[in-house]
Amino acid sequence: MSVITPFPGPRDRHSLTAFDRAELLRILDLYGRMVAAGHWRDYAMSFDRDVASFSAFRRTAERPEVRIEKRPQLRQKQGAYALISEHGAVLGRGHELAGVLAPLERRLMKLVAE
Repeated sequence: MSVITPFPGPRDRHSLTAFDRAELLRILDLYGRMVAAGHWRDYAMSFDRDVASFSAFRRTAERPEVRIEKRPQLRQKQGAYALISEHGAVLGRGHELAGVLAPLERRLMKLVAE
């Protein structure tokens, strides 16, 4: 008899935390506008059991300039969404993604105006 080794990782697909389509559309829209302004050049996404994160990079070899996190277990407390800076400081936290992305939207307006 042969031994079947299961593939490592979560067996249940619903056990991963992920951005839904509307959230991802909003994040990628902002990312595209920041790329067009010449500020960001790369991104990475990570999905885990507890957190989903989107990281935006100025250059590929550096640390991410900002990280957008979704933690559903904080939904009732501080809000599921967080905007985290390059140095790990929380720039914004809230229940709605639009409010958390507001500082980046303001920065984009300054970049375009210059």
